Parts: sequence; structure tokens; C-alpha cells
Amino acid sequence: MTILIGGAWPYANGSLHLGHISALLPGDIIARYYRLKGEDVLYVSGSDCNGTPIGIRARLEGTGIEGIADRYHEEFLRCFHGLGFSFDEYTRTDDTHHHQEVQSIFTTLYQRGLLYEKEVEQTYCEHDRRFLPDRFVEGTCPVCGERARGDQCDHCSTVLDPTELGTKSCTLCGHEPVLKTTVHLYFALSNFQEPLQNYLEESSSRWRDNALQLTGRYVDEGLHDRPVTRDLENGVAVPIDGFKDKKIYVWIEAVSGYITASKKWAEKHQRDWRDFWQESTTSYYVHGKDNIPFHSIIWPAILMGIGERNPPDYILSNEYLTLEKKKISTSRNWAVWVNDLLGNYHPDSIRYYLTINAPEKRDADFSWREFIYSHNSELLGALGNLVQRTLKFYEKEFGGDLTLSYVSKEVESKTANIFQSAGQYIERGYVRKGLEEIFEFIRWSNKRFDEQEPWNVIKENREGGKVILEEFLYVICNLRNLIQPFLPFTSSKLTEQLGILGDSHWKPFELPLDITIDARAPLFSRIDPDQIEIERNRLIKGSQ
Repeated sequence: MTILIGGAWPYANGSLHLGHISALLPGDIIARYYRLKGEDVLYVSGSDCNGTPIGIRARLEGTGIEGIADRYHEEFLRCFHGLGFSFDEYTRTDDTHHHQEVQSIFTTLYQRGLLYEKEVEQTYCEHDRRFLPDRFVEGTCPVCGERARGDQCDHCSTVLDPTELGTKSCTLCGHEPVLKTTVHLYFALSNFQEPLQNYLEESSSRWRDNALQLTGRYVDEGLHDRPVTRDLENGVAVPIDGFKDKKIYVWIEAVSGYITASKKWAEKHQRDWRDFWQESTTSYYVHGKDNIPFHSIIWPAILMGIGERNPPDYILSNEYLTLEKKKISTSRNWAVWVNDLLGNYHPDSIRYYLTINAPEKRDADFSWREFIYSHNSELLGALGNLVQRTLKFYEKEFGGDLTLSYVSKEVESKTANIFQSAGQYIERGYVRKGLEEIFEFIRWSNKRFDEQEPWNVIKENREGGKVILEEFLYVICNLRNLIQPFLPFTSSKLTEQLGILGDSHWKPFELPLDITIDARAPLFSRIDPDQIEIERNRLIKGSQ
């Protein structure tokens, strides 16, 4: 079985914040899970180094576009590595390989008659003497009335054209742009109305509700042809005569990165990239809800247009993550930056909180109070406590070397059921529910430990106390596998503390099992609750 996982490509025009990680983390969890099952997994993403946002940042800093892209791409790599993301290929859209492959896709669409010339009116700034890329235009959304960029309204998720905005202004100079005639290439998206309608109906059981509702709205309203070229400073050059002074529009170029990254990985590893682009492959696309139409309409239409047969199976489009009950705002510095967070907190604390609090069905909030209390109560108090008291107690009473050879049917059955139920949730894209199942198992184990009172049993029946403790050692050995997709650093530490040899797998351990206990250091340290106000004050001060 082959599994393709595509994570959305963050713009290399600013640092990563928690909202980005919240949207992308399910991809890594799913990739790790399927690898534990022994499936053939390809997990790809990269930094979006083309288009307007980077040009805006370069202008603000008075520097070059390449320098901005390099800086943030390297920062992204450090952050993803620090958080344990396990990409098979993390590339960038200004890579020569990406440009060549995107041009090939573009040429195929053109040769098949799916791209056509159209004379249009485009926003032009007379003050700056240039046609304006969509993100250089702001105005009032014609659908909801909120302030929006020229490519998309973040408030209602409507994909826009700058000419549709009311009360337009140029983001470079603030002047009102005019409309000027020019010629662009358009993608015949309307040709795919019926195939995309059928595709949407077939996908109803695998997509998030927000993706179904938004895509359904677009399809019901009727799909419109979209421009695929723009007058941009940086990006993939159009390979068609008469348009070589223009760039390929980012919405068609960036999503094509899923194929270009797959091909790049395949070349490195002497594999056939089509192994992961066949009908039998199960594909997951992981992103925030602002990226839904690009993955549920545009990308499937492109794939149909070039003759590929593997449109997204699962579209995992998280709702928004707010911060202390307010919308994250990079311009006002109302954000928690991943770089800063990794410098002060355990990466698995971050992964745990963003998963157990994931905005899978509705917006979720990052609260410093809840983040710190979840670490202290769940990671330290539940998981850490179960591991520490079991290993320390057993090592003290019976030494560190042992062979687990027996476990009760109740514990054996409970453990097997958790692997099955948590796995089913992960495969359906509900990683939050999968993690909840595992921590319910941890709480059940702690309650059972208290009820069985091995510290008392051992006084009168030493062998009976030993059997009880070994039952919990069996649970902890299996927790090492169960938490691996979610908490990979803690799983590795458990491997060391238990002296387990061999790879992890998504199934209960077979007995007998040799282990060697070394539990000198706890899995987690307590975070002082005073840190809550320290972090809140830092956030407030930084946004003023």
C-alpha cells in the first residue's frame, strides 16, 4: 500500500507561528503512523519562495528576494526539525527542478487546450507605474464586506479577483489603482464542472465538513475560468510564446509542488514517482481552511487536465487557531513564534497541546494557562507519572533486567483495542480523537495501578506484586509505540529507558519480551505555573 501526504507550503516571507504548525502537524502524525504499519509512505512539502508575499517583505526590508527566501526557508527547516516533522522531501518553489516541472505541467495544459488567451482589465497603479499582483491590492470583499486581499478573503474564504474588490487601494503606496487592459492566459476551470461535482460527491465521507461545504458552494454557484499568468517579480516563467515576460500564477504553481517534490524525492532514491500517484495510492492533503479551494477544486482540476488519476482522497483542512481568544495577527505581533517556543519548551509538549486542542471541527484557542496545565497534568501527571513510578518501583525491588512473559487477558485485550481504535481515527484524519483514545488508556492504567496497590501486595506476596508491576511494564512498552506518531521524542526516550531493541510497530508487543530498565531521568519536568503570566505579559508587551 502506498501513502502520499502533502503538507501545505508555508510562505517564506515571515517566521512560523503556532497557527501554521496547528494546520500542518496532522500530516506528520499520519506519516509516522503509516510507517509504523509498514506502509510505503511519501510525505512532501516545501517553502513557497515565489510570488508577492516575499516581494513585499523584501521591499519592506530594502533587500533582495532571494535573501528573504533563503532566510525563512532555513528557519522553517530548523523549526520543523526541532518539532520532529519527518518529511521525506522538504524542498522550495524557487528550486530549478520545481520550475522545470511546473513549466512541463503548464505546457501540457496549454497543449490540451485548457489554457486560452483573454484580454482583461487588471489593476494598475499609476503612481508606481506597474500592474499589481493580486496581493498588492486590498479592498472590500464583494461577498461579506470585510477587508480582503485581491486573491482571497480570509474572512469568508472566497477566491477573488482584484477587480471584484470595492474601495481598492495599492498596498505599496496607498493610492487607488485604475483598471488597464492587458492579456493573460486563463485556465478553463468551467470545463471541469461535472467531473468536479462527481468527485465532490464521491469524497463526502473523507473530507472535513468545512471542505465539503465550501467546495459545494463553489460548485453549486458554477465554476469560473481563472487567470493562470500574472505580472510578478519572482516566480516560474511562463513557457508559452507571447507570455514569457509573465509568471505562472502562484495558485496553479504552488499546488503543483506536490508532484514536483515527489519527482525530486524519486530521483534521489531511484524510485518511480508514479508509485505514489496511482489510483491505489491513498492521499492526504493537510492545510488550513483558507487553502481549501486550491486543494479541493484547483488541484483536482489540474490533475484531471494533465491526465493524472489520483486527486486528493482525504482533505484535512483545520479551522483556525486563535491566541488567548483573539485572532493571530503577524502584523500586530499577536502570535507565538515557533522559534521562541522551541527555545523554552519540550517539543512534545507543543505537539501534544496542538493535537489534543486541534481545530478539527471548529476554531480552537491557544491559551498559555491551558498549555502549561496540560503539560503538567497530562504529560507529566498522567504519562510521566505512570512510567516513572512503575519503572522506579520495579528496578528498586527486582532489578533492571527482565523478560516479560505473561500479561492478563484484560490488559492484553485493552491494549490491542487501543491500537485498533486509535489507528482507525488516525486513518480517517481525526488525529485529535486518536490521541484522546491513547490518553484515556493512560488514565485507565493509572487508575488500575492505584486500585491494585502493588506497594502493599509486594509486602505479603512478593511474586504477586512482581506480576502486577510487569503488567504495567507491558502497558508502558506498548505506549512507546502508541505515542510515537504524536510524541516522537518521548517515544525515543522510552525506548532508551526500557532498553527495547528493534523498530517500533503499530501493534502490541509479542511476548516474551526482553527489557532493561534505566529510569534515572523522568520523561518530563514540571513547568512553574508562574510562567503563565510571564508568557502572557510578554505577548501583550510584544504586540504594543
